[in-house]
Amino acid sequence: MCLALAFPNPGVAGLAWLAPALMLASAVGARSGESFRVGYVAGLAHYLASLLWLLQIPVAGFPILGWVALSAFLALFLATWVWLTGAMPGSSLLCRLSQERWSHRCLWALTGAATWVAMEMILARVFGGFPWNFIGASQYRLLPLIQIASITGVYGVSFLVVWFSLALFNAAAALCRQPTNRYAWVSDMILPATALSVVFASGLRTLREPTATDGTRPLRVTFIQPSIPQTLIWDTNENSNRFRRLLDLTAHALTNETDLVLWPEAAVPNMVRHDEPTRLAVTGLARSNRIWMIIGSDDAALRPGGTTEEDVDYFNASFLINPDGEIAASYRKNHLVMFGEFVPLARWLPFVKWFTPITGGFTPGTKPIPFELAGRQVKTATLICFEDVFPHLVRRYVEADTDFLVNLTNDGWFGESSAQVQHAATAVFRAVENGLPLLRCCNNGLTCWVDGRGRIRDVLHDHEGRIYGAGFRTIELPLVSREERSLTFYSRHGDRFGWACVALAALHAAWRWRRNKADGQRTAQDI
Repeated sequence: MCLALAFPNPGVAGLAWLAPALMLASAVGARSGESFRVGYVAGLAHYLASLLWLLQIPVAGFPILGWVALSAFLALFLATWVWLTGAMPGSSLLCRLSQERWSHRCLWALTGAATWVAMEMILARVFGGFPWNFIGASQYRLLPLIQIASITGVYGVSFLVVWFSLALFNAAAALCRQPTNRYAWVSDMILPATALSVVFASGLRTLREPTATDGTRPLRVTFIQPSIPQTLIWDTNENSNRFRRLLDLTAHALTNETDLVLWPEAAVPNMVRHDEPTRLAVTGLARSNRIWMIIGSDDAALRPGGTTEEDVDYFNASFLINPDGEIAASYRKNHLVMFGEFVPLARWLPFVKWFTPITGGFTPGTKPIPFELAGRQVKTATLICFEDVFPHLVRRYVEADTDFLVNLTNDGWFGESSAQVQHAATAVFRAVENGLPLLRCCNNGLTCWVDGRGRIRDVLHDHEGRIYGAGFRTIELPLVSREERSLTFYSRHGDRFGWACVALAALHAAWRWRRNKADGQRTAQDI
């Protein structure tokens, strides 16, 4: 539960630095299989608690099934980590560590941290990936620490947190081994403490560096947060009413001068490209106010050679509308939500549809599409929904002349829950990793923008001061001078650190297998 409490809400980030050590402490004295079960129980408790917002989906039965099934699956990764890190052949973990030399204990802590990162790397990719609430993401408010993500991605922060936690475990074992020596713990803490000091110092220096902004290209951006309940989004009889409210809210917002208006995912009830009244309303709004717009709307297209409605593909899409009222560009969501936007294996296993409330499905897009505001010398890329939680995906959308990223999302699926804040906390790292502002326009929060250093700016609150209500907010986005800008190491090279941790974890697992096999052979000979 310590790990779950480290994430919003309540978001007690310091508990993340204790959680890995406490998991291993729970497995002290356990055999290999027992340590796996201990880790599984710990992982299940963590995910059931931190993903409790899944129960807010407004349908009967399916949320409970999905919550339990997803938590049960994700718990396997923590169980594997405890098994690989905590179960040491020949004796219990504490006894073994008390017999090891300082260098071996340090290597064990480093290997344990690398193995944790390896689990996160796999989790971000297997079955489409679910990189939600990585342990490093719990530190999103610790700005000096998270600057390392521009080199290592969020995985570097995860590594430091887990390494420090395992060093604490070593220190506690040292004090148990030498209770009369009150300085016995120092040698085990010196390396991680030094590394953290260096990272913090470097991060503070980065935060103090002025950003070279281009004063000739200020961009005023207006966020519209309609706060449409998910039940109304599904109710086609409410389409005209909620669209009218969206237009009225935008009209009030446009009493302030602006350059770009953002509407969130699922804001437009009908397909803007194919429904003429909707298209005329949107393009007329852009033309009459001489503004750019980026909006979320479904899209459809015939498959090559298709002739009937059965040959149509549907897409979760975003559109760029120019001040002349023309659709200048469109982007189709590349990474779809399993069981939310498509049902895996539905063609071969039709019964799988019984486990999800959706009746149809979207087709994924094939590539990132940059949006260029012609005449403004501004270039952005749009991410839809939870695409912004994938580190390796987002860096594909960043080009040398990208000015900022946009995320249009609808977390209204989950009511007024912690999902909105957890999503925003994860998105902070995409801004730091790529050194670019990230603008988040949401249906019911957390609408804001994150600067390239990870600071959350200009959070939209309703008239009651909550993040979930309807409203709008206009901000002035400082654009970084293109002459001064350079891609971050992570943008250029990706997950080199993460893959190095995967390689180290694989070597550790191979060593464990060989050592267990050798111990088994010696035991057989003794018998």
